[in-house]
Amino acid sequence: MIRVLLADDQALVRAGFRALLDAQPDIEVTGEAADGAEAVRRARELRPDVVLMDIRMPVLDGLAATRALTADPAAAGVKVVVLTTFELDEYVFEAIRAGASGFLVKDTEPAELLRAVRAVVAGDALLSPGVTRRLIAEFAARSRTPGAAAELDRLTDREREVMALVGIGLSNEEIARRLVVSPLTAKTHVSRAMVKLGARDRAQLVVLAYESGLVRPGWLD
Repeated sequence: MIRVLLADDQALVRAGFRALLDAQPDIEVTGEAADGAEAVRRARELRPDVVLMDIRMPVLDGLAATRALTADPAAAGVKVVVLTTFELDEYVFEAIRAGASGFLVKDTEPAELLRAVRAVVAGDALLSPGVTRRLIAEFAARSRTPGAAAELDRLTDREREVMALVGIGLSNEEIARRLVVSPLTAKTHVSRAMVKLGARDRAQLVVLAYESGLVRPGWLD
């Protein structure tokens, strides 16, 4: 059973998400929070698999709440998916940098929300890869000049190549086809790169790919 915590300051939004999620045989909503501080407290208490975290909330916003959770060993294993009204939201990029596993726009189709919750628990953390890649590329370009890629020296040439493909939004299956290897081999390379770089999940691996200069904004434009 996938356990979900809903964090949103709008009761109607929480009620809609709860009705959808609780209707699924493999998902249950274990709690709700109306602000970021409450979300952090409840996540530590309930240890859900996923927190659906609104970005703009009172007391503590979703960005600060995400930072608090992803930095807390007591919340290890809790995945954060940030919710936003707009796809190109600068706070979403910052949340992913802080450790969120991905993002969803609030008007997403119900089937996509369910798919996303299941995917993030299964470890396929980068949601909506194409949109997420464009978002990260745009704000990475604005926020900083790519730095030295010294940390990439820990990777093998193949791992670096795979990381670049993750950075442009390819799934394990697409990477496997591109490199003519099995999906399991592609997944292994991705996992090793994440471990070596201390990346929490694929979303953070994408951020590192841009911030290190391994992938540059506009490559696929």
